[in-house]
Formats: sequence, C-alpha cells, structure tokens
Amino acid sequence: MGLVRRGVRLTLQFSQAFQSAVRKHSSIKEAVRRKVDQIATNPVALGEPLKGRLRGYLSSPVRGNFLIIYLFCETCRKKGDDVVVLCADCAVCNNDTLKFIALGPHDEAYASVPAD
Repeated sequence: MGLVRRGVRLTLQFSQAFQSAVRKHSSIKEAVRRKVDQIATNPVALGEPLKGRLRGYLSSPVRGNFLIIYLFCETCRKKGDDVVVLCADCAVCNNDTLKFIALGPHDEAYASVPAD
C-alpha cells in the first residue's frame, strides 16, 4: 500500500500481529485508520521514540491506553537503530517504508513486539 508524503510515496507495511489486533479490537478500527493516516503524513512528529529492547521503534496513542507501535525505516537507519532492530527485510526496504508492528493496550502492544 502506498501513500504520498511531501512528493515521496511511502510504502506502508502491516505486520500479521497488527492486522490481527485490528480485528480483535474492531471497536476502535476507525480510530486506528485515522491514526495510521496521521502517522503516514508525519511519522517522526507523531511518534514517541522507544528505549531499551524497543530502541528504533516509535509509539503513538490511538485512544485511551491503546497505542500503535511502528518503525519508520528512514529514522531507524539515520539513528543507527537498524543494527538493533534487525528487520529481516531491512536490506530490501527503502527509507520511505513505514512498518506498523503492534496495536493494543499499552502492555499488550509492547509485549507483542518481536524480540531481537
């Protein structure tokens, strides 16, 4: 799926875990769609950088304690976090790739992020 941001086409990727969480939490599906659109417009400004084992990932609140955890390849590489995150497809993703990894209540979302 692609979206144009500042004249550049972003590539949006949705993990299986993210897609499953959207189905599981269908009551906030529309809020999730709006937040994904907002993040795609400005991924860095809307994301809170995570630390520790989640270094390289960003999180953004959806509603209440629900949040989205995602990666923006350009930022991940600029900060050198790609050596920590170790995405299996990093070498084939361009900088304008936005990967939606997890969705859910705070603790559930963080727990569903793949370990290093």
